[in-house]
Amino acid sequence: MVVRHIFILAIIALTAAFPASALTMLQASVDRNPVMEGESLILTVTADDDLNSGKLDTSSLLKDFIVGRTSISRSKQIMNFDASNETRWQVLLSPRNIGTITIPAFTIDGVSSKPIPLSVLKTGSQPQQMQDIFMRANLSSEQAYVGQMLTYKVKLYLALELQRGVLNAPNLEGAQIKQLGEDKDSTDVVNGRRYRVIERNYAIIADQPGELTIDGASFAGDVVVQSRRNGAMFSFNESRPTQTQAPKMTVSIKPIPADYQGQWLVADLVVLKEDWPETQNEFKVGDPITRTINLLASNADETSLPEIVIKAPSALKVYPEKPQRNTFLRDNQMVSQLTQTTAIVATQAGTYTLPEIKVPWWNPHLNKQQFATLPARTITVTAGAAIEPLQPQVTTHSSNSDSGFWPWLSLVLGCLWVITLLLWQKERRNKQAAPNIESSAKATKPHSGLTNLQTACHAKDPTGVLNALTRYYSELYQAPMTLSQIAATDSRLSDCIGQLQQSAYGSNQQASNVDFATILSIAKMANTDIKQAKASVLTKLNPS
Repeated sequence: MVVRHIFILAIIALTAAFPASALTMLQASVDRNPVMEGESLILTVTADDDLNSGKLDTSSLLKDFIVGRTSISRSKQIMNFDASNETRWQVLLSPRNIGTITIPAFTIDGVSSKPIPLSVLKTGSQPQQMQDIFMRANLSSEQAYVGQMLTYKVKLYLALELQRGVLNAPNLEGAQIKQLGEDKDSTDVVNGRRYRVIERNYAIIADQPGELTIDGASFAGDVVVQSRRNGAMFSFNESRPTQTQAPKMTVSIKPIPADYQGQWLVADLVVLKEDWPETQNEFKVGDPITRTINLLASNADETSLPEIVIKAPSALKVYPEKPQRNTFLRDNQMVSQLTQTTAIVATQAGTYTLPEIKVPWWNPHLNKQQFATLPARTITVTAGAAIEPLQPQVTTHSSNSDSGFWPWLSLVLGCLWVITLLLWQKERRNKQAAPNIESSAKATKPHSGLTNLQTACHAKDPTGVLNALTRYYSELYQAPMTLSQIAATDSRLSDCIGQLQQSAYGSNQQASNVDFATILSIAKMANTDIKQAKASVLTKLNPS
């Protein structure tokens, strides 16, 4: 019974020690005043009671501010059996206009805060050493043509420790935008204060003429700041949301000039380069000639590069492969490349001229049309070393007895041809009957294409290996072979050809990833397989 009375008295004492709390005070403050245009500030509203998070209505701020993330925290303190509660709202705000803006009073359960007059200054009117975070941006040009690539460079300056954040691309309509390369992280001293600098580049290509408005890139994230709350003796680190935005920009976009002729291409510089096999100009009938043309354009998008049309005389058969497009950065400039590989096969002996190749483009610095050219090239084609067997001709005998000596001459020539054919078959049987003697006396002469392939592989020359592969496989199959057809013969060779093309025409142009030994091994194996297949066919035809 006594214990029960003691327990009741304890409950009464505790109840007296923690009286029912009620809201008596509501305070509003900002972390900075004045604030720069495009910067953000933190509005803090504190209530001396434990309140529901939805009690604070911030809709009145939408007129003059962009309202960002809102965070809520609660705390309780007990001192000499006297308990106090606190609810704190932190709202991220970004002013819409410059000038003096009033943050209105807030009211919760009949208790109101005081309004706060806020000064918003124009960008550049406040010394930058007073700013903890700001952004700078610049464009490569204030005016451009439709389809011309502009480089937009933005730098984020941070004087505080960054906890997390997102750098957003500029916002614009009527243009394409994409990031160039990776972000650069460095440090810089601005007006005596050290900043961490994050730099990012974007490519902007306008689709239509007129005035292009670029809303600057923006940043939103959390930074670590020192805070001291409720008169505490020591400060501690806390995370604070922040955001900033680069200034707005406008660009004048010009239309395509009326006197321009050809497919529209605008760039700082356009060049044509050609890879020609072994720097030779004399070939044989049936030998495939691999011609690779590279079109490079500085500060242009790869999709704007026109395909190269190769014209040739009717005696030259042209087999173009699908053009390859890629983009890479060189000397802080974006370079787009189109690679067109073509196999050319001559069907008749003679001297032929491959016509000049011209690609029109517009120079925005000189405001005139120019041409990237490859000069005409003359080649000589000689008859092949292999002589095709003569086809027997069917002669129709005339009933006229005065036909002269021509039938007798034809008969003599026919007999000579039969004798020659018999002698050739006899010599061939003798060679097949003594293969060991022949091989020991004299090694079989390898294909010239294989010799070239071995030389190119030992030199680790990707372009030379591609040309040698085309010639070698064309000799093996006795028909013109493209790189695509060669890759289809072996999956391992397909991967190797892809590595060769990337090394030969890629941005790094290194051959370290190419396995030249595997390429040579596969090529020799293909030669052996084809010889075995031919030997098997001959055995079936001539079992003796």
